[in-house]
Amino acid sequence: MSTASPSAPARPAPGDDARGLALGLLGVATFALTLPMTRLAVVDLDPIWIGLARALCAAVPAAAWLAWTRAPRPPRELLPSLALVAAGVIVGFPTASSLAMRYVDASHGAVVLGVLPLATALAGAWRAGERPSRAYWAWAAAGAAIVCAFALRAGGGRPQPADALLVIAVAAAAVGYAEGARVARRIGGPATICWALVLSAPFLAPIVAALTWIHGIEARPSAWLGFAYVTLFSQFLGFFAWYKGLALGGIARVSQVQLLQTFMTLGFAALVAGESPGASTWAFAAAVVAVVAAQRMTGTSAPAR
Repeated sequence: MSTASPSAPARPAPGDDARGLALGLLGVATFALTLPMTRLAVVDLDPIWIGLARALCAAVPAAAWLAWTRAPRPPRELLPSLALVAAGVIVGFPTASSLAMRYVDASHGAVVLGVLPLATALAGAWRAGERPSRAYWAWAAAGAAIVCAFALRAGGGRPQPADALLVIAVAAAAVGYAEGARVARRIGGPATICWALVLSAPFLAPIVAALTWIHGIEARPSAWLGFAYVTLFSQFLGFFAWYKGLALGGIARVSQVQLLQTFMTLGFAALVAGESPGASTWAFAAAVVAVVAAQRMTGTSAPAR
């Protein structure tokens, strides 16, 4: 008998779609504060140190959770997938987005990251074998186009150099989200992020130690507040809900609630950094909500084995 792969989940139970959407929305609300809090942290702390040290510190509660729940070791065949999760959401996205926050504000980053839902759906189709309908792709593309139009409008009609870093962050997060959802179908969402963090820690520790020696870690309380948030919530607790939601509701469907993250981040940026989104921002938000509602009515086929 062959061993089941993470891309061959059992048939979803009734109500899983709604539960997956609710958990996905909770995860998105948690992640929406990531850029504003990172902006606080990069004022005093090295951005690469932030990106890697937040994962190393998050490995401590992750190890505690694994010990408390007596979680079994992941099967050997899942180790490459966990490595891909780590490359995407533990190394790639945190370091690229932290570097970008040195050069642009959280509002600009939010609108560029608005293409993440479409990127996650693409990664899901590639890694998990999901086959969204044509109508789904049409609505997803429309939502991404709205967000891109907003980004260009906010940037005066042209992208900024830091946008390249944000595009790298989008690609890394999309692959990490999709692969993490595949693994979560086998071992659960909390175990997925916890094992990825714990297995990454030995590789991150010497790099973080070297960066600490080079740059130091003297910072104001506001910077440490930002670092504490991205460590405990963005890198750890947020994934409990996010991976579970993706696994239950489907990567392509649940990932589209990320379209709302752009505007959640703008709101949090106003609270944290004193930015003031105008009426046009909320008009774009209303358009995105309408697209997400329409997209929810489209079909997505079951993942291929």
